[in-house]
Amino acid sequence: MVRLEGGLFRMGSDRFYPEEQPVHRVRVSSFLIDRTPVTNAQFARFVKATGYVTFAEIPPRAEDYPGALADMLHPGSLVFIQPPGPVPMQIDRWWRFVLGADWRHPTGPDSDLDDLDDHPVVHVTAADAEAYAAWAGKRLPTEAEWEFAARGGLDQAEYAWGDFLEPAGHFMANYWQGRFPYENTADDGFERTSPVGSYPANGYGLVDMVGNTWEWTADWYRATHAAEVQKACCVPANPRGGSREHSHDARTAGPAIPRRVLKGGSHLCALNYCQRYRPAARYPHPIDTSTSHIGFRCVADIAPEASA
Repeated sequence: MVRLEGGLFRMGSDRFYPEEQPVHRVRVSSFLIDRTPVTNAQFARFVKATGYVTFAEIPPRAEDYPGALADMLHPGSLVFIQPPGPVPMQIDRWWRFVLGADWRHPTGPDSDLDDLDDHPVVHVTAADAEAYAAWAGKRLPTEAEWEFAARGGLDQAEYAWGDFLEPAGHFMANYWQGRFPYENTADDGFERTSPVGSYPANGYGLVDMVGNTWEWTADWYRATHAAEVQKACCVPANPRGGSREHSHDARTAGPAIPRRVLKGGSHLCALNYCQRYRPAARYPHPIDTSTSHIGFRCVADIAPEASA
């Protein structure tokens, strides 16, 4: 883990998506954070030690999903399936619920983790991530902690490394090259996830804070940030997000499943779609849904005597 000395920073962005507004000052305490996302190898040690079974490995209950087809009430998870050509920009054109997909089988029952030990674990729900964190003596980061860490000390820079997506033509994170969702040129060498640390660390020595996989946070989603306070004395310290009861995103279809904040974007973010490979970016995601592009990293508190 990397120790970050807390401080004041400007959270959010007024230049991209509405949910990132407004920019507002926030103060966070010092904390420890994983240098990388949790990998398949690390998650495997957790499962071996505890016998833990992830959400994607458990058959859905019919009473929890009224109207669901009987042949879909089997373990599985959402997997990105690249369309063969241009399609309407609707997420059901590239996401499929694949029976047998889970963290051990990232693209379906016939896939495995060969050569993927150092890739971020995927197909984990918020509860799966929290179970791992508790076993490791850690916790999930708040949205404020996560964004503070991702910025690497660069106040209000667009990206975790500065203001240019590809400085001097160099790829700085794993995101989509080409026209999403049907043309993936993979100019950076990766069609899906990449080994953690394949790209340069940010100013705090953290890798993969943007791109590769989205990361769960501990905060419930709210549609926008709180307003900027006018007095320095009133800057919120270690703020938390919305409430579970009001975390449903009204813009999304389906049942009102509580949603947590995801941060960082993934390898599926592209210039023509979802430019969320930025520290300020945020997205609401149902807590009962795992996918092939969501992972997590953990943080830990610093004891008061250790920070004195």
